[in-house]
Amino acid sequence: MSSLLYSLGRWAFRARGIVVGAWILILALVGGGALLFNQGLDNAISIPGTESQAALDSLATTFPQVSGTTAQVIVVAPEGDAVTDEDVSVTIEASVTALNDLDQVERAVSPFDENVTGAVSEDDSSGLISIQLDGETADITAATKDALGEEVAALQDALPEGAVASLGGQLFSTNLPALSIVELVGVGVALIVLLLTFGSFLAAGMPLLTALLGVGISMALIFLATAFSSINSTTPMLALMLGLAVGIDYALFIISRHQEQLKGSLSAEESAARATATAGSAVIFAGLTVIIALLGLGVAGIPFLTVMGAAAAVGVGVAVLISITLIPALLGFAGERLRPKPKKHARRKRRARAAAASDAVDAAEHRPNRFFTGWVRAVTRFPIVTILAVVAVLGLAALPALGLRLALPDAGGLPSDDPARITYDLVSEHFGEGFNGPLIVTGSIVTSTDPLGLMADLKDEIEALDGVAAVPLATPNETADTGIVQVIPEGAPDSEETKALVAEIRSMHDYFVDEYDVDLSVTGFTAVGIDVSDKLGNALLPFGIIVVGLSLVLLTMVFRSIWVPIKATVGYLLSVAASFGIVALVFEYGWFADALHVAKEGPVISFMPIILMGVLFGLAMDYEVFLVARMREDYVHSGKARASIETGFLGSAKVVTAAAIIMFAVFAAFVPEGDVNIKPIALGLAVGVFIDAFIVRMTFVPAVLALLGEKAWWIPRWLDRSLPSFDVEGEGLHHEIELRDWPSTASSDVLSAEGLTLSGSRTALFDNVDAHLPEGGTLLVSGERESSVTALLLTMSGRMHADTGKLKVAGYVLPVRAASVRSRVAFVSISEAVDPIRAITDAVRESPRILTLDGIDTVTDALTRRNLRDALSDAQAQAHANDRPLALIVGTAFPDTQADAVPGADTAVRVALTSSNLSHEAEVPA
Repeated sequence: MSSLLYSLGRWAFRARGIVVGAWILILALVGGGALLFNQGLDNAISIPGTESQAALDSLATTFPQVSGTTAQVIVVAPEGDAVTDEDVSVTIEASVTALNDLDQVERAVSPFDENVTGAVSEDDSSGLISIQLDGETADITAATKDALGEEVAALQDALPEGAVASLGGQLFSTNLPALSIVELVGVGVALIVLLLTFGSFLAAGMPLLTALLGVGISMALIFLATAFSSINSTTPMLALMLGLAVGIDYALFIISRHQEQLKGSLSAEESAARATATAGSAVIFAGLTVIIALLGLGVAGIPFLTVMGAAAAVGVGVAVLISITLIPALLGFAGERLRPKPKKHARRKRRARAAAASDAVDAAEHRPNRFFTGWVRAVTRFPIVTILAVVAVLGLAALPALGLRLALPDAGGLPSDDPARITYDLVSEHFGEGFNGPLIVTGSIVTSTDPLGLMADLKDEIEALDGVAAVPLATPNETADTGIVQVIPEGAPDSEETKALVAEIRSMHDYFVDEYDVDLSVTGFTAVGIDVSDKLGNALLPFGIIVVGLSLVLLTMVFRSIWVPIKATVGYLLSVAASFGIVALVFEYGWFADALHVAKEGPVISFMPIILMGVLFGLAMDYEVFLVARMREDYVHSGKARASIETGFLGSAKVVTAAAIIMFAVFAAFVPEGDVNIKPIALGLAVGVFIDAFIVRMTFVPAVLALLGEKAWWIPRWLDRSLPSFDVEGEGLHHEIELRDWPSTASSDVLSAEGLTLSGSRTALFDNVDAHLPEGGTLLVSGERESSVTALLLTMSGRMHADTGKLKVAGYVLPVRAASVRSRVAFVSISEAVDPIRAITDAVRESPRILTLDGIDTVTDALTRRNLRDALSDAQAQAHANDRPLALIVGTAFPDTQADAVPGADTAVRVALTSSNLSHEAEVPA
């Protein structure tokens, strides 16, 4: 990957105008599509497979009059008067008549309706007008909402002085989120951090520019997608918050690596290419982890959450693509202007004494690291003490999470001056909190011979339950095949009492079947919220297992270690638990609630935990990679485990600190004025990033590595071989650059090998093999042990990896560019081919640079050997005519007896492997 990104970065640097133009065109196209086809956002929530959703779907068919969303108007009489007074009641009745004439209003019910009980408060001071609408919340038009508001305003004007009429209910329980000026504070903080990090307005502006471009494209894609699917209104805000944060951070990593490299003698183009290859590899890894975690939200099986995760994943994906293409293009426009300028005193010393000046510059460069040097030495001096302290502090912070409650938001979470919140509070004051979240108990009554009597009996049964404040309505539909019972709980919609009442009614299902032959279900907005919370709660464990398992596998691939992934996963779990605890302290227990503008203390939105776990997982792996990969790189080069912790920390701590501060600022900016849905998520992410970066990755991790020493980098050999490699630090690229001019004396060789060694499970397959194959030449590999010959041929064709040694094939270094080599080197196993001639012909048709033949010994017929030789000669002649010489690599146990089957065998380069010592002999003809 690093080699491919190196080529991509170099191309983007050179073709910078094309790259910038392409991204601007993409923004224009998707933005135009969003403007043309946008269908708007909604807050509809469906949860297939739950009792409440099944009951709602059934009511839409059997009792459509009560299946849609609802609204309510509370009328409070002037102090000392009653709503039953004629001047108030007549005005209310007139307003009910007017409401019934509005579009999409199925029915408006007066508080004085003889079929409804409990709609007038016990002291007669207030009354409730219930409004049943035709359609779900997402189906109700803005015109209908405006008409309802206008009619309630007219009611307010018509009421006696001192009376209050307020509109609210389910239809108005949530608002579409909107951006405020406060969110821009995060961008401002990011700009300051970038200026301090880069010391250049030009460099600092690039991450902001690319992040805003990425956010613009992802937002346009989301609104364009509304033409094909329903999208929750929280989705764009989540994608905006994540896209902005990761977009800035990913660009920061690449630009900082570029600026660091420019301190040396690299050209701007070479530095941009290498920065894209090294930091870009880590960006792709970090982005993939975030994307996988976000897509994993589909584990919950809730459509709106799956769409939310997919949309946010698209935003992160766009940020990654922009970082590895647009950033190197912008670096091309910047050119040499980003190269750090040496200080004047350093230049004078350099003219006087180059060596002394070098030392002075090195010292100057390390002065900013004194703080981080003290930090890493402090946390690793007594590692056990540090580890225990971190676990104790984060464990204490996580304790409040035990009381964290989940629920869907309602009007009670809106700002106190919102009309729907005012209605919610008035209803709670005059009727009780349960009137803000009525339950609907419904079922088929088609077998009943007395539908009205049955509904009366069900009403009496439910009224007798603990936690029921009232049962204002119990009625069959017009065809008497379905009945509904409206139940008013004593507790608030998001209270544990209401949840317990729902559970109790559902637990009586069998009783109602046996006693009344009725299959009852509990539904309604409140029951749907309870089911969503339960389903999300049940999904946390499997989602957590997936995330933790994924982190173990991915980090083992990256670091080739057993203990590093375990340590990283433990740190992630500590960060998540502490984040949950802080969120619970603020929203459940009210700590700093006023300062953060929390409208109402209580449960947080149901999908906060699973989103927080997914997003924080990706960000935690991000910091883990940038810190620990540098430590591993230093350990591989020096072999000093303890010293590598310090040098690796110093090499990456500054960038990780800047990245974490930017992430924290962006997330925290969405807390004070943020949407009720986003606020707890933003707070959890801000706290989680701070804890994970500074307490876990920069404190806990170095302490654990110091405690483990060299054992931290141990991995069983069999596991190391079985796992694919993910080169996030560009080790392969460094190897490729080192061998760029090798071999210096054989530039025309199509294959060069030096010191190749590969060990099997019990013995060496081949050892210390050297070979040089010119273009159009032939290489004969022989050996009594067939497995050794095959292994060497597979290695030379890019299909196996040698343990040690140098190998370059068709101009590409192996194993770094194995995919490129495989596309240019054909491999034919003669022993497994039904028709060897046909197999060779098919392979040659792909125009390879090298044709590798294994098992040529199996061709014993003289005629077939001659045909084989002719086919190979024709292939080489055709390739030569096309100015693409074809070289041959042939594996055989007895090369001399197969000379008549291989063209050029008499002048071939020969490598002989023997079973006794596995030495080699390389003969290059004069």
